[in-house]
Amino acid sequence: MSETNFTLPRLNEPAPDFVAKTTAGELRLSDLRGKWVVLFSHPADFTPVCSTEFLAFARRQEEFEALGVQLVGLSIDSIHAHLAWLKDLEEMSGLTINFPVIADLDMKVSRLYGMIHPAASETAAVRAVFIIDPEGILRGMLYYPLTTGRNIDEILRFIRALQFTDRTGLNTPADWQPGDPAIVKPPATLADLKADEAKKGEYTEYRRWYLRLKKVD
Repeated sequence: MSETNFTLPRLNEPAPDFVAKTTAGELRLSDLRGKWVVLFSHPADFTPVCSTEFLAFARRQEEFEALGVQLVGLSIDSIHAHLAWLKDLEEMSGLTINFPVIADLDMKVSRLYGMIHPAASETAAVRAVFIIDPEGILRGMLYYPLTTGRNIDEILRFIRALQFTDRTGLNTPADWQPGDPAIVKPPATLADLKADEAKKGEYTEYRRWYLRLKKVD
């Protein structure tokens, strides 16, 4: 596949809209406005790593729903392959997989979101995760090789961090979890910096003028 066919959506810009066939019927991405969306791809149905991931998403689906998130899966397989695989996973695990899975046989959505990496595979989408906010803006992207399964805890943490930042205006430090202190944006002028030094007691941690942390419920 020529590199000229490769596109990559950009953060903080509208997520590319599409209409696609799924295991739950036709889906238009823009119809999901008002919800957070986690669009995730997997290389192929009936493969071991992908199977563990789908079961992990299904097991944690209620946690995603509590955050206002709609899960949407995707691979370059047919609807019939998807249905047979999902049925087999449910029989194997006892879990119900009721989020839609896109059948992207023509690779339209995969190409639109830069999921086809020829050095990894020319016929399968890599493992990618796209986090889209209720306004339809792309807020996060995660890419994994075919050999490595995703960490569902991190995807949930990522969404919680984005929602926390939207609500408070604070930034989240490394390894942040809900309830942890968050980063206050540093002052933009020298006058603000000097004025802020007099208010050190207002912060949970005041390490430097550019690294101040505050706990917000």
